[in-house]
Amino acid sequence: MRLFSYFTIQSNVLVLAAAASLTLRPDRDGPAWRVLRLDALLGITITGVVYATVLGPGLQHSGVDWWVNAAVHYVSPVASVLGWLLFGPRPRLDRRTLVLAFAWPLAWVAWTFAHGAATGWYPYPFLDASAIGVPAALAGTGAVLVAGVVLAGVLRLLDTRLPRSPGR
Repeated sequence: MRLFSYFTIQSNVLVLAAAASLTLRPDRDGPAWRVLRLDALLGITITGVVYATVLGPGLQHSGVDWWVNAAVHYVSPVASVLGWLLFGPRPRLDRRTLVLAFAWPLAWVAWTFAHGAATGWYPYPFLDASAIGVPAALAGTGAVLVAGVVLAGVLRLLDTRLPRSPGR
């Protein structure tokens, strides 16, 4: 199903999983959970920024599409970042977590390009190697990945500087 090929959808699913787990256990921790939480935060932030700057301008949505688009591209990213800033949990972002968190986005990139090469379908225009060429698609992807690395560094810095979560 192509719906789950969109980074936006996967990011929002990760946000839902992380938020639901925190709702059930606010003190949640562990190596796998830390990666999930960081992937959710990185993924949804990248989703919001890329949509607001690259994909969204000029698009017109109406009706239910307007509401869904607003929820997955604007509300979820802003709420996720604000939730993390206000509630954490912190500290959770060690170097190992940062490195492991890039497994999912790199796997998504590999799948997207392999699937696109095999089917001719790409989820986003800036990745469409058949339309814009492989070098341009790789350059756009590389720019987003570099932005993700920078964002991860900023989050790590904030994780060490913002107030610790209660009980930590």
